[in-house]
Amino acid sequence: MFVYEKKLQYPVKIKSTNPKLASLIISQYGGPDGELGASLRYLSQRYSMPWPELQAVLTDIGTEELGHLEMIGTIVYQLTRNLTEEQAKTAGFDAYFVDHTAGVYPTAASGFPWTAASMQVKGDVIADLSEDLAAEQKARVTYDNILRLSDDPDVNDVIRFLREREIVHYQRFGEALRLATERMNEKNVYVMNPAFDR
Repeated sequence: MFVYEKKLQYPVKIKSTNPKLASLIISQYGGPDGELGASLRYLSQRYSMPWPELQAVLTDIGTEELGHLEMIGTIVYQLTRNLTEEQAKTAGFDAYFVDHTAGVYPTAASGFPWTAASMQVKGDVIADLSEDLAAEQKARVTYDNILRLSDDPDVNDVIRFLREREIVHYQRFGEALRLATERMNEKNVYVMNPAFDR
């Protein structure tokens, strides 16, 4: 179903080794508001969406999030590819290094490994799309926080691109929620669901 183009959505060319920064950016790989959870959330939610247009939005954005996961993994890899043991110790990257060396592992900046418990799929159109709107804003804030802490222009360039995409996704989910609400209101399902009338 998916077609893989063997290039990143946006180029990643990090020149400097910086394990401390890598240990923060890894949160967008496997943290609670990261790209792994986002891609799985949207690609799972699409099955219960009743309209093809909404299934398409979730498939498109979920697929793009997989591309973003690849970009974050590339940033982390490039920030640690020439890592020495001394740099790992000095930067506080030693605990990660013990478990994963310089492998890219889905974890939060806090060190908590990725878990499916950090994402939600409810099977309800309004609940899922509202969750998606919130997820995109939380990812945007995480990118904002990374930009506040990063002084690497090569990293910041890519992070700004990813941040902009979170805003675009938020807008698309807003459009999807409006469409879903209108369609459900036409049938008087969302405003007053007959199944729950007394």
